[in-house]
Amino acid sequence: MGQGGFAERLRASAHARESWLCVGLDPDPTRLPASVERSGRGITRFCQAIIDATADVACAYKANFAFFELMGADGWRALEETRAHVPPDIPIIADAKRGDIGNTARAYADAILTKLGFDAVTVNPYLGWDSLEPFFGYEGKGVFVLCKTSNPGADDLQALVVDGEPLYMRVARQAISLRVPADIGLVVGATQPAALRAVRAIDRETILLVPGVGAQGADAAEAISYAANDSGDNALITVSREILFASRDDNYVEAGSAVARRRARETWHASSRTS
Repeated sequence: MGQGGFAERLRASAHARESWLCVGLDPDPTRLPASVERSGRGITRFCQAIIDATADVACAYKANFAFFELMGADGWRALEETRAHVPPDIPIIADAKRGDIGNTARAYADAILTKLGFDAVTVNPYLGWDSLEPFFGYEGKGVFVLCKTSNPGADDLQALVVDGEPLYMRVARQAISLRVPADIGLVVGATQPAALRAVRAIDRETILLVPGVGAQGADAAEAISYAANDSGDNALITVSREILFASRDDNYVEAGSAVARRRARETWHASSRTS
């Protein structure tokens, strides 16, 4: 696991840019700079400007579907245009957190991984592994399974003890053990250092998608130290709001670029110390 197309392309992008930074594209209309039009066209231009300013330091992008869907049909066009703007050598993840059964799951998987052409997608395993099988069937794509999230209520279910270990650890073990065409990764929040360490100990090759650095207060270097493997790889640190909304003024592109470059350096230096 973790050896196929998506994981290889992600590692190649990270090493080419000397960065394990994933820039999150979360165009929340309530936080956009004043000069950005609150429309599908406005968020397209906003996201494209951020991509242009960070493509040399971001090893991946992650588009949060909710803020595009909020704009209706215009938002879907903005999502397509944003995805198309990402350079072909940089993977982009659909942060959609899908999870359903039967034909519905197949439709979600086809829409995101084929029609929209995303390189990877986040999924929710709560309905069981059969609900995720359609996503797993796409060779060369990545599927990030929610494991231990960074929200305050995560422990309501994820920390429940099942056969002597937390439920999130069972999710991690079962996901990693699957042998499917897609590359399976896990979402583990940067605010959960003990969980990062425990999940990484299961397998060195699995890509961990690590949100929570920046606006949620987690430290990038600390997250890398727990999430990276012994070669300093496979810990994808996501930063969204801190980059996108670094300024509410017309200098938002320059301000966001400066934050991205600082975070990219932090991820690479921390990963080098880990190896």
